[in-house]
Amino acid sequence: MYRVVASRAFRAGAPQKAFGCWFNLSSRSAHTLPFATLEADEISGSKPGEVYNLVQGKWTGSSIWNTLLDPLNGEPFIKIAEVGEKEIQPFVESLSKCPKHGLHNPFKSPERYLLYGDISTKAAHMLSLPKVSNFFTRLIQRVSPKSYQQALGEVQVTQKFLENFCGDQVRFLARSFAVPGNHLGQQSHGYRWPYGPVAIITPFNFPLEIPALQLMGALYMGNKPILKVDSKVSIVMEQMMRLLHYCGLPVEDVDFINSDGKTMNKLLMEANPRMTLFTGSSRVAEKLAVDLKGRVKLEDAGFDWKILGPDVNEVDYVSWVCDQDAYACSGQKCSAQSVLFMHENWSSTSLLSKMKDLADRRKLEDLTVGPVLTFTTEAMLEHMNKLLKVPGSKLLFGGEELKNHSIPSIYGALKPTAIFVPLEEILKDGNYELVTREIFGPFQIVTEYKQDQLPLVLNALERMHAHLTAAVVSNDPLFLQEVIGNTVNGTTYAGLRARTTGAPQNHWFGPSGDPRGAGIGTPEAIKLVWSSHREIIYDYGPVPGNWEIPPST
Repeated sequence: MYRVVASRAFRAGAPQKAFGCWFNLSSRSAHTLPFATLEADEISGSKPGEVYNLVQGKWTGSSIWNTLLDPLNGEPFIKIAEVGEKEIQPFVESLSKCPKHGLHNPFKSPERYLLYGDISTKAAHMLSLPKVSNFFTRLIQRVSPKSYQQALGEVQVTQKFLENFCGDQVRFLARSFAVPGNHLGQQSHGYRWPYGPVAIITPFNFPLEIPALQLMGALYMGNKPILKVDSKVSIVMEQMMRLLHYCGLPVEDVDFINSDGKTMNKLLMEANPRMTLFTGSSRVAEKLAVDLKGRVKLEDAGFDWKILGPDVNEVDYVSWVCDQDAYACSGQKCSAQSVLFMHENWSSTSLLSKMKDLADRRKLEDLTVGPVLTFTTEAMLEHMNKLLKVPGSKLLFGGEELKNHSIPSIYGALKPTAIFVPLEEILKDGNYELVTREIFGPFQIVTEYKQDQLPLVLNALERMHAHLTAAVVSNDPLFLQEVIGNTVNGTTYAGLRARTTGAPQNHWFGPSGDPRGAGIGTPEAIKLVWSSHREIIYDYGPVPGNWEIPPST
């Protein structure tokens, strides 16, 4: 950590370009990208990356800079200008300047809907360029280590999302409706209305996709957001902000802050945003819901389940999907497969042995397994040992620290792990909370149920608190009907190819069963999270010619 003097000159962001100006990056090297202030592969202890704040249209530093360790080797490699509690006033003032009716709405500055369609067009094109795509993919890998394909997937989803909202598609989000009234001249019109000043808080595991999609959704609907991304990975979104400015985003439309949780909580209490979107842990989500008096939308933790039905098919494919769902991104997805309920018919197949073989293929060298950023190795092994004390439990595979690594001890380094726990033991009051504790890492529970034990499985699901994703792997329509009809998970995949992870931009992703639940990615999600309903009843008349004042009522 080091301090900088107040007069320090900060690098200016990339200049905004006129909308008529197009660009060709085919011959440029990555470090000359017109918006970028760093090169992902050059970030190191000798050439650290720097992450700034954006407030009231200006990039700024702070009085204290925190240093991040490279999650792969422990080298100090990124410096973050973290805003302290005494430095939040400019951010509070910036949000306070935005009125409740937003920066635009159907009756105010409607040309801004078109502006954001154009910004989306430019940004989608930029992310489609190989050099830009590779820049963000490698930057994601540097701070949230995952395989190149997994990191690239984030960039591709973000690019497709932006394509989905090019041209007139932003104003279509604000489409209204009208209903005939009771007499001539009366009509009621329903509109989608922004909240005005809002906040977005997102986690480390998807440094680009989650904040970018939620940010653009907030902007499309006319809100003025302050964006806080987990400081461990905020360098990715800082560079994305610079790309958006390059594509025409007005610099005053978004504030970007780096801070610890305590400082952000203080800012929220003082700025009093009309709505806050939080993606992250259930503990923080519940605190924010109380502090902000319910003005929140939440996508919190997910202990996500998968059920293999009685019809056994395509064992190779199903085992591969199980491996991807549980261990891609080292299990650090809110949609990761946390527990597998396996029908007894699958026990006589090679499913578990194939899952073990697939897990054994994962290696640190290509980041198909890597650092766990929120659990230490010791914490995960301690949890494993507690599970193994449950009668009938056994280690299926994994359960060891990664070999020959230099991951710093503040993070975790665990081989992909699976623990078998008997279904009857899971349901016992003394075990249930232990077994269903979410370990945000390469860790899953496996159990088996018999033909007549589906009600026990459904009982286990009913007792869970988080209802994000789920998978029912079966092509038996009656089995699917039974399971789907008795569960609530907001994003549920059903059929032989069902999975729990890998949500693209073309369908809703979010929890269900909670009025505070947030979605992401689709028009329905954007309208639900980032706007409210406003009804305007027009009543022009005329007043009937023979009208008289009626008796009092």
